[in-house]
Amino acid sequence: MKQERFVALHGSDWDTLESWLRQVEARPQRTMRSPEAVSFPADYRRLCHHLALARARGYSREVTERLQRIVDRGHRLLYRPPAPRWRRMANFLIAGFPRLVRKEWRYMALAAALLYVPALICLLLVTFRPEFAHNVFGSTQLAEFERMYDPANRHIGRNSGTDLGMFGYYIMNNVGIAFRTFASGLVVGIGAVYVLAMNGVIFGALAGHLDNIGYGAPFWRFVVAHASFELTAIVIAGGAGLRLGLTLLAPGRQRRGPAMVEAGWIGAQLALGAFAMLVAAAFIEAFWSSVASFPDWLKYGSAMALWVLVGWWLLRGGAGESRGT
Repeated sequence: MKQERFVALHGSDWDTLESWLRQVEARPQRTMRSPEAVSFPADYRRLCHHLALARARGYSREVTERLQRIVDRGHRLLYRPPAPRWRRMANFLIAGFPRLVRKEWRYMALAAALLYVPALICLLLVTFRPEFAHNVFGSTQLAEFERMYDPANRHIGRNSGTDLGMFGYYIMNNVGIAFRTFASGLVVGIGAVYVLAMNGVIFGALAGHLDNIGYGAPFWRFVVAHASFELTAIVIAGGAGLRLGLTLLAPGRQRRGPAMVEAGWIGAQLALGAFAMLVAAAFIEAFWSSVASFPDWLKYGSAMALWVLVGWWLLRGGAGESRGT
């Protein structure tokens, strides 16, 4: 085959591949999610075959050198080492996780309702009927909570322990709650419903009781900052659990096995992101929330900033790359 015919047949494919490689080099995260990325290995093998043919047939240096340049760029892309694990994790938390939360927004909205509606109802019940708190907590528990949120405490929200020790305790406690919320979804979703609702009942009843006895200010000063990460993470873990349970109950058009595998993979990613949020919540809770000496404007101002940060991250994180998915 003559060179002119060979270039006419394949030149447009070379142009397309070369243009795509330039886009990858400019914006790798977005371009590698494009449909062209799926066909790239086959396109690269075809290009190598074209280069071998061009050399065997003695085509001009202009053609062979152009093909060699494209092959070299493709080789660097195809055989480059994978990104470090920490970078993949960072990319997931910054962009992939919030995109997944938005994709599963129906389950997230249901989980939020199951947590916050019981909390609000119990808060109102205890506010207008203080004796209701004794239906939720025992006398010993209420006395312990009152000691923890006594305005005279130097560290609110706890009776003893160093900041570092409490950091470890909060991680274990928070992650344990989130894991139970997620894993209990396997009981056709009923478990996740129960865990979310009970956490809402406990939170609402405790807040109402402490408000009634005049300890509401220390309580809200303690929870308002780290709650942005902690409560949101519990909602996300609950949404992941509901996703598992409802898929088990009604897999839709898929067979139950493949549907559960997909739901499990999505749920595992959501749970991983929620656990990372709970580590952040534990850090804030141990080293910031418990300090009673900070003024109200600093406590509530920082809390507002954290709520805005979490909201912006989950609503906008990775949005610039979503078109490439």
